[in-house]
Amino acid sequence: MVQSQAILDRSFAALSDPTRRAILMRLGSSEVSIGSLSEHFEMTLTGLQKHVRVLEEAGLVTTKKVGRVRHCRLGPRRLEDVAKWMASYRSMLEQRLDHLEDFLERTKGTP
Repeated sequence: MVQSQAILDRSFAALSDPTRRAILMRLGSSEVSIGSLSEHFEMTLTGLQKHVRVLEEAGLVTTKKVGRVRHCRLGPRRLEDVAKWMASYRSMLEQRLDHLEDFLERTKGTP
C-alpha cells in the first residue's frame, strides 16, 4: 500500500502541471524526439527535458537514446494506477450519493 501510494503521489504530482499533461497528449499519438517535442512548447530544450524527467520518474513516459537523439514515448504503466484510484474514489462517492438519496427519500415530507 505504501509503495502504491508513492506511485500515485508521483503520478499526480507529474500530472499537476499543464505542460506535462500536454506532453502526454502529444505522445499519445506517437513516439517523438525530445527536440521535436520542444517545438510545440514555448520553452528551452533544457526546460522541456526537466518536464520529461518528471514524467519519466512517475513511470508515465520512457525515453531512449538513439544515436544523438533522445526519443520519448508513453510509459508502460501509463495512467493505469491513476485510473484505478479514480475508479475506487468514484465508487465511494457514488455510494455516498446513494446513501444521501435514500435518506432524502426516507425523510421526504417530514417536517
